[in-house]
Amino acid sequence: MSRTRLLLGCLLVGLAVGETRAAAAAPAAPAPGSVAELTGLWKARRWFGPDVRGPLTIRKSGPNYTASIAGHDVPVRVTKNEAFFELPQGLGSFRGSFQPGGELDGHWYPPRGLFTPVHLRPQGANRWSGEVLSPDDLFTFYLLLQPRPDGSMGVILRNQERDWGSLLGPHRLVREGDSLKLMGQPVWRKQEEVIARGSYDAEHQTLTLGFPDRGGSYDFQREDDQSDFYPRGKHPAKYVYRPPTPDADGWPTGTLDEVDIDRPAMERLVQKLLEAPMDSVNTPKIHALLVARHGKLVFEEYFHGENRAKLHDTRSAAKSVTSVIVGAAMRAGAPLELSSPVYQVMNGGSFPTDLEPAKRSMTLEHLLTMSSGFFCDDQNDDAPGNEDKMQEQTEEPDWYRYTLKVPQATPPGEKCVYCSANPNLALGMVARVTGQSPADLFDRLVARPMNIRYYGWWNDPAGHPYGGGGMHFLPRDFMKFGQLMLNGGSWQGHRVVSREWAIQSTTPHYHLWGRGYGYLWWSVDYPYKNRTVHAYYAGGNGGQAVVVIPALDLIIATFGGNYASPGSYYVQMTVLPRDLLPAVRELGDDKHAPVVARADFTPKPMAPQAEAGRITPQR
Repeated sequence: MSRTRLLLGCLLVGLAVGETRAAAAAPAAPAPGSVAELTGLWKARRWFGPDVRGPLTIRKSGPNYTASIAGHDVPVRVTKNEAFFELPQGLGSFRGSFQPGGELDGHWYPPRGLFTPVHLRPQGANRWSGEVLSPDDLFTFYLLLQPRPDGSMGVILRNQERDWGSLLGPHRLVREGDSLKLMGQPVWRKQEEVIARGSYDAEHQTLTLGFPDRGGSYDFQREDDQSDFYPRGKHPAKYVYRPPTPDADGWPTGTLDEVDIDRPAMERLVQKLLEAPMDSVNTPKIHALLVARHGKLVFEEYFHGENRAKLHDTRSAAKSVTSVIVGAAMRAGAPLELSSPVYQVMNGGSFPTDLEPAKRSMTLEHLLTMSSGFFCDDQNDDAPGNEDKMQEQTEEPDWYRYTLKVPQATPPGEKCVYCSANPNLALGMVARVTGQSPADLFDRLVARPMNIRYYGWWNDPAGHPYGGGGMHFLPRDFMKFGQLMLNGGSWQGHRVVSREWAIQSTTPHYHLWGRGYGYLWWSVDYPYKNRTVHAYYAGGNGGQAVVVIPALDLIIATFGGNYASPGSYYVQMTVLPRDLLPAVRELGDDKHAPVVARADFTPKPMAPQAEAGRITPQR
């Protein structure tokens, strides 16, 4: 036998042996009909609207006005300078007013969900055109199925929009033939139960589960490694910093180097976020991280499919926007002062008969500092005025009236208690004294001067914009509120609130949860190098925050999806002090000095007696 034929034979034998060993080592394929057959990542999404959006045109013919949108032509009622129309079958309505420049500005109100601004511009004589930009009302589930050593199928159920999976607390998936049961322990239960039933269609590779409280059945399809379940895919490429691109929103942009923020340190931070394991429901789900310094936006990164053109829920961080609206209305001449009595204003100028003395002394400032004394603690399930009770009850659709009937727990000014009904009622006071909708005031006095052209808001059942949180903004737009306050109440030369209002709003007046609380703005101190720096911020559930550090001329905005799970404050309490602040250099710092990460930061708790105490204002 020749040497060539011998080597070839040995090679073939080696290959055959290798294939046999590989086949023996490879795990057996899951048996058809077993729960292991469903291993992997699945996704389901349902769309709930809007049914109407797109170009809107209003025409005038003689004394009559007609609106055209989505194939509908309906009459418009015009009274003085206001215009209103409603589509048939409750598909939506528009309310707006003619402006001195000839524009017609207002809001589109869908049958459910967020109302949004609409700006109609003159298009020749007797014609106005614009667009209704109602956002998609989506509900998305990701289902990660992973076998456990005991043979059961472990479950992670993640919901991008509401973190509903964390509330349901799923533990495992059970399969019996083609029938499925999702077992878990919801946060409101004490033991495991069936939280969803469904089936598996092997032919179409479709897994169906029913969630009646979320609209019905959801059909899950397999997801690949590029799924938005991960920050940027399961195997992200190495991150390389790119400066934010300019936009028409008015933000000047720059680079990290221009504002003395260490670029390699920020690249390491993002890489760590990209590589964070997604195998736990409690993993921090960061949707966006933005940084501005010296008035320039220098860092802008999005994760989990979010982007700069998509509205994001700000939850209670929007309470700080309510403070801005109040301040802007007062600056514009609204007959309102911090000392204005709540019940006198809400009753049209006189106190209600037989009003108890404590409520007579309640002022606008008490509402803005959460010190009204109403029995409305959002953390107390027994409080009749807490946010959940107010929003879930159906007897009183007007939440202003509902709150005014809530009993007192303490005298006004004695104690600061977190209560979302307070800022909502403060917005009601603005509406009473001006006779205008807070939505119109916000658009005219705040949004337009700040070049905020797109946002989402929602009403109470009586049609009042809610002032206790939940406004939706584009991330870059919401970050502007931090720059507004840092600038002393102005944005790009447009004054929105007075300098005094900006200072007092962000000055701690009370202690709340171990932090300072101003006029609906929080405050806290962060470790920085060999000292601490003071910060104030707008903060909301899920990871929504705009943090301002005046000593560093720095603003950090973060958005997230941990609405019902740990991780809400991951950026504020861990990323910011440990990774981000060490990357920020002061003037005179050696730019070549290494960036050293700080330890995790936990605010020092206030003494119990200080929790209810008032801080002497720095006036």
